[in-house]
This record gives sequence, structure tokens and C-alpha cells, in this order.
Amino acid sequence: MLAAATRSARSLRLRPLSNVSRTFTSSTRRREEALRPASLTVFSDEEEMLRDTVKRFAADVVAPKVREMDENENMDPAIIQGLFDQGLMGIETSPDQGGAGCSFTSAIIAIEELAKVDPSVSVLCDVHNTLVNTVIRKYGSKEQQEKWLPQLSESKLGSFCLSETSSGSDAFALKTRAVKDGNSYTLNGSKMWITNSYEAEIFLIFANIDPSKGYKGITCFLATKDMGVKIAKKEQKLGIRASSTCTLDFDDLKIPEENIIGGEGKGYKIAIEILNEGRIGIAAQMLGLAQGAFDKSVPYTYQRQQFGQPIGTFQGMAFQIAQAAIDIESARLLTYNAARLKEEGKSFTKEAAMAKYWSSVVAQRVSGSAIEWAGGVGFTRETGIEKFWRDSKIGAIYEGTSNIQLQTIAKFIQKEYS
Repeated sequence: MLAAATRSARSLRLRPLSNVSRTFTSSTRRREEALRPASLTVFSDEEEMLRDTVKRFAADVVAPKVREMDENENMDPAIIQGLFDQGLMGIETSPDQGGAGCSFTSAIIAIEELAKVDPSVSVLCDVHNTLVNTVIRKYGSKEQQEKWLPQLSESKLGSFCLSETSSGSDAFALKTRAVKDGNSYTLNGSKMWITNSYEAEIFLIFANIDPSKGYKGITCFLATKDMGVKIAKKEQKLGIRASSTCTLDFDDLKIPEENIIGGEGKGYKIAIEILNEGRIGIAAQMLGLAQGAFDKSVPYTYQRQQFGQPIGTFQGMAFQIAQAAIDIESARLLTYNAARLKEEGKSFTKEAAMAKYWSSVVAQRVSGSAIEWAGGVGFTRETGIEKFWRDSKIGAIYEGTSNIQLQTIAKFIQKEYS
């Protein structure tokens, strides 16, 4: 569905400016306006069509199941299948490989829209697209792309396996070991805090093939669940409870040599580069979360009356709502700017860190205020407002803690000014 829509959108694109006749009429002004940089909130027809598609899917399919999934701490398989059916699991992947062939910003838009309704569904889509698919698209061989990307676009959920007990912010302290055994490798070790792992069928696993080389021995392997990936424990979490987070064990896991992604010892490079992109995805998730909480709570403040007027019209409340709107907009601009920089092939590491840091701050701040604006009903699970606050806390932790983001930003500032 999405691929067909995007092909239709592409047919609407304008001809190159070189084909426009040179005249000195009022059309000159229009051409000059066309050459000016667009604002960060102006999107292509393709991107707008995708936003509408995701918004409808989130409202019609996801929203009715949010509370049940949160209470049961389980992702409804129908939701995952729906994401595949809508073409949202291969957003940037080429149509030749079963994907939609859209932009990186399109993926960010989808993540944002899903998070407005359920951040758990949003992060499932985010990790699958911005981490798993992107690794194979960027670093996989042609043969690997042709084999795995269609499956990831159409039916099989992916999981990105990097973190370990002693390897969190220090991602390269990992202990999982891979030993060459003929035409395959034998993996032993474990991973913690792995998103999508309970439902996933395809796993990108980072292991060290030569610890004497330090991080330069880290290699990325692709494994399937039926090779013997074991789920040791499914975590019970404060928020994003429908999103699975598990500990994985690898006991003599055999992986064919042909399933190495990017070459031996290239895993550290893949992890560094891919997590920079992934942080924009988390920023989009937190942005959508903040907007979702805002959208649920603010209308209530104009319906609930006290002392003869809507509570949202009291200056103390009105100013809080205005400040929250400013915070959300600033997070939105940081996120879209980082996404566009990435698309343009420009440096975006600092901007991604800024977007991820600030969006997580805003998500916690706005969702917390949204509970207070709705008063007692906001504190109940019935409204779903309190869930946004619980879900927001993870934004300051995964794919680089807030302190790691500040450290990254500070290093860029030091480099610029010292």
C-alpha cells in the first residue's frame, strides 16, 4: 500500500529548473521562491502521504489495543502484522527488495506518528527500520541485501543485539565471543536490554572474534531464531511495557561465515555510525510521545470548569500549556533538522545528540505536566495520559543516556572553540 502511494507521489514531482524557460514576468518570483530553502516543517507529497497513512493506522488499529497491551506487557501479533501490511517495516528499503523506497525523514515521521498513540509500537518500528534494516542496506553485500531485506520488509521482525551486562554506555566492552570453526563461527555469551527480541526472527549480534585487538575485533553477525538464539529473561519494565526487552543467551550458536555483515572486525564502525542515526529515531519517538500526551490532556482543560471558567483559561494553566507547546516545537525542529542533515550527507552527530537529549527532556516534562493538567483523571490508567509519562523515562536511557549525549555535544563545542 505504502509503496504504491509513494510511486504515485513521485509522479507529481516538478521538472528540473533547467527546463523552465527564462522569462522576466511574475513567474520569476515564483521560481526564486522555489529555490529558497524550505522550512523544516515542509514535507514532500510522499512524506505527507506516509504521515496520513501512519496516522490512520495508529488511530484505527493501534489505539484500541494500547491499554490491553500495556496491562498484559505483550505486543499484539496483529499490530506487528499490520505494520508489515502497511509497508512500514521497510520504509527506506528499495521497492525491488519489498520496501517502500522512502526517505529517512519518512521513517522519522512514521516513528513520531506511532508514538503519539503508543511509544511501544513506535520503538518496535524504529529499531527495525533505523537500526536493523539500515545496517544491512549500508553494510551488507548485494547477496545479503537480496536475501534478508525482502524478509525484513514483508514478514520477519529484526532485533539489534549490542548491549551486555558490562557493556552499556561503554558499548565496546562487550564479552560475547565468536570463534572461527571451518566455514562458520561459534558464538558464546549473552546480551541484555535487547528490544524486539521476544518476537524477532532475525538478529544482528555483535561479538568479538579477537579480543587481543580490542574493539577492532568486534564483528556483526546475522542470526535467525531457529539457529538457537535463546530468550533467557523477558524484563518487566516501568514503561513501554508492550515492547519486549529481553536477555539473550548464545550457547555454541553456529552462524555461517557468509552471515558476517560488513566484514570481520568492522562491527565497531557499524555500531558507532548506526547509533548516531538511531538517536534521531529515539528523538522522534520522544517527540511523538510529548505531542500525544499534550493532545490527550489539553482538550480536557477547556472542558473542565472550576470557579465559573475552563481551568485551561486560568493564567497559571495557560502559561504552562504555552510553554509545553514551545518545548514540543523546539524538539520537533531539532529532530527534523538532524534528519534532513543526515539525508543530505552532512555531519549530524552533534545535532542527533541534541535532538535525542532535548526530546527526552521534553517528553518527561510535558507528559508529567499533562497528568497534572487533567488532575485526578490524569492519574488514572483509564485516560492513558499516565502511560505517556511512564513511557517517557526510557528516552533518557536507551541508545545513549542523556549524559552520553551531553558529553558528545560538549566534545563538538570544545573542538570548535579550543
